[in-house]
Amino acid sequence: MAALAPMAIDQLCRNLNYLLMSNSHPAFVQLQVNGETRDCPAQTSLPAFLESIDLNPQLVAVEYNGEILQRSMWPQTIIQQGDRLEIVTIVGGG
Repeated sequence: MAALAPMAIDQLCRNLNYLLMSNSHPAFVQLQVNGETRDCPAQTSLPAFLESIDLNPQLVAVEYNGEILQRSMWPQTIIQQGDRLEIVTIVGGG
């Protein structure tokens, strides 16, 4: 078996690193929020996403991919590519 030259090994490692970084964990995911396309950092929880779009999680109801999502499930709900959210805000007044 022939030995690889150091330059070939270096190039191989760079190519492998590029493939791993570009395919395994995208930096952002795309989702639909009230019918509009939005980008969200990968691995963002639902409460963190709501706060990132300037909504108070205590004052909204969320339909997640067609189903009302119980508030107790929000912290472990991670936004995924292609998710569909319908968000309704609670408005008080007199």
